Amino acid sequence: MILANPVVNQVLDHPLLESKGVELAIKRLDLIHPTVSGNKFFKLKYNLEAAKKSGSKKILTFGGAYSNHIYSTAAAAFQEGLESIGIIRGERIEPLNPTLSFAENHHMQLEFISRGEFRKKDQPSFIEGLRKQFGDFYLIPEGGTNSTAIQGTSEILDKEDSYFSHIVCAIGTGGTFAGLANSLLGHQQLWGISSLKGEFIHQEIKNLLSNFSISPKGTWKIFSKYHFGGYAAYRQDLIDFIWSFYENFGVVLDPIYTGKLFFAVWDLISKDQIEKGSKILLIHSGGLQGNEGFTERTGIRLPNSSK
Repeated sequence: MILANPVVNQVLDHPLLESKGVELAIKRLDLIHPTVSGNKFFKLKYNLEAAKKSGSKKILTFGGAYSNHIYSTAAAAFQEGLESIGIIRGERIEPLNPTLSFAENHHMQLEFISRGEFRKKDQPSFIEGLRKQFGDFYLIPEGGTNSTAIQGTSEILDKEDSYFSHIVCAIGTGGTFAGLANSLLGHQQLWGISSLKGEFIHQEIKNLLSNFSISPKGTWKIFSKYHFGGYAAYRQDLIDFIWSFYENFGVVLDPIYTGKLFFAVWDLISKDQIEKGSKILLIHSGGLQGNEGFTERTGIRLPNSSK
């Protein structure tokens, strides 16, 4: 697997934290690699190894038009000398957005299918049809979450992180949450901030942990009210928070995952929903490549560099 930069925990200093008696730090996974950043590095790490061991020279995966997973898979496969195919939900629109343009420039073959066809992505008959069309390939599901990915995300926390009482991450497909749950210590709480609208996420996470035989040593909880209208939805107060956080701490967030995660924790601290003396570690899961596409799509400018 491609080499990673050392992961650092950035400790935050702010009057609010001092007044509430809460310690807050960020695990800067966004800095782990320039193109395969954040949780995607950990999700792809062992999947790429498995692809090579299987003898396959081609990876196939799924994603939307602005998918972090598509972006990172294209970059990782290119650097590892593997072919890649991205099955993209929706029609091809020229010019390609920054995410898909990057993927194609890194030799990912893009295949656009209807939303109806895309919903068949987990059906064996549909996968068999793709094998007839593209030949043999190593399959990685949408979002990258499978047992091999969870093996990787289980390595996000290290020994130094035993200091923290709370580990908090964003939830999309749940693969990062599952890996963190798998390595959670008995005295720790794992909190997930869902980017998806709906209470179904509580059962989905229970099913995910059960399916992968994960029994966390600590406790866990899902917050489902910080979705800002649903996946990829936003409000002006979220945009304002992203800019305020950048101006205070120099940390770039995105409006899909990390912005909602950090907003939620800041809101909970402000409203005394987090116990005094808590030591919180926020997982910055990357995804900053999407900020350029967000600005292109909405006209709303965001911070664009985490360096």
